[in-house]
Amino acid sequence: MTIRLSDCFTYGRLLRFALPSILMMVFTSIYGVVDGYFISNYIGKAPFAAVNFIMPFLMLLGTLGFMVGAGGSALIGKYLGEGRTEDAKQLFSFLIYLTLISGVAVTAVGELALEPVAHALGADEVMLPDCVRYGRIILIGLPALMLQFAFHSFYVTAERPQMGLYVTLSAGGINMLLDWLLVGVFRLDIEGAALATVISQFVGGYLPLVYFLCPNRSLLRIGKPRLDGRALAKVLGNGASEFVSNISMSIVTMLYNAQLMKFAGENGVAAYGALMYVCFIFISIFIGFSVGTAPIISFRLGAQNHAELKSLLQKCLRMIGGFALLMLIAGELLAKPLSKLYVGYDLELMGITIRAFRITSISFFFAAFPIFGSSFFTALNDGKSSAIISFLRQFVFQVGAVLLLPLAFGLDGVWFSNVIAEIAATLLTVWFLLRKRKQFHY
Repeated sequence: MTIRLSDCFTYGRLLRFALPSILMMVFTSIYGVVDGYFISNYIGKAPFAAVNFIMPFLMLLGTLGFMVGAGGSALIGKYLGEGRTEDAKQLFSFLIYLTLISGVAVTAVGELALEPVAHALGADEVMLPDCVRYGRIILIGLPALMLQFAFHSFYVTAERPQMGLYVTLSAGGINMLLDWLLVGVFRLDIEGAALATVISQFVGGYLPLVYFLCPNRSLLRIGKPRLDGRALAKVLGNGASEFVSNISMSIVTMLYNAQLMKFAGENGVAAYGALMYVCFIFISIFIGFSVGTAPIISFRLGAQNHAELKSLLQKCLRMIGGFALLMLIAGELLAKPLSKLYVGYDLELMGITIRAFRITSISFFFAAFPIFGSSFFTALNDGKSSAIISFLRQFVFQVGAVLLLPLAFGLDGVWFSNVIAEIAATLLTVWFLLRKRKQFHY
């Protein structure tokens, strides 16, 4: 049975509608885990550290896709709630073309900047060649990756979350199969891992592009675009939090790597790489739920259905709290087996990774609330509040913690930085929710 944005949402209906987005994000993170597994176990610790060293820069280049998807879906969802279907389609078309053209331009810049940036970040003579070899291939898929990021939000707004899941499963399955074939069987080294990722990005980005270009039964279709400067400014403002969040996350990851090189050397960077691969699986639950529920919130805003908006927020907070508790418990229980999966070949490195995982797992409980809170305000077209939460959470709190805590606690201070930052971000989110309740009538 198709669930519409205009439906009345019970807990069960809300979960069913958000579930494809949750699974989509979880599976995206899982095939990232498989990437890391093959690189670490079949190519080696040094290439694994190099990939995780350069990855934040590569992800930083793709952040426009997140901004366009989150900000665009918020405004398009509002248009649909107001009954402005044609305006919604024209804006959607313009944003997709904008993402594709921007992706090509950013790729060209990235190819030129890759080696100087890797060197400036502190890649040593061992890491630098692997950073460049991997990055140059990955950048070929950047336009497709940006489209993939944008479509993650647009699937739900188009009332086609299941399609998003199917595309993600296809892209992820191809990535994992090619990882096994190119790295595990043919031993094509780090180039094989990069090529597997790029091909999967082509599937994830260009397959939905073809779908939305053709006649379809969804609420959206790519047709003749219309440039609306005011709407574009609103989209970029709405999506600023996702843009800020991903840029901040990339910068902070670079800072974490620099601190870890200082306190633990290559082992610290490798442990952090394994930690981030696995942590994203847990965090993706919260991101997927937030992406899956955001268009419903935007639709209620456009329809001025304040009672349903209030009920929806209460349900979402209870559900996200339940997910947070489950993720905390799972993280503590799975710290050792997941660490062993990645770095079980090196006992010293595995010990560092297990310790890091058990400390970082505490942050899972708190991370749920600022992630949802930022998405909630983006859905309400309040990009300023959303951006403040994201910027303080992903940058200010993280940078302050990772610079100060290691001075007192050494390597443990690096791992506790994320916990302290998420606690501070949760308190900030609560303050914003209380402060804005009268403005948005929730």
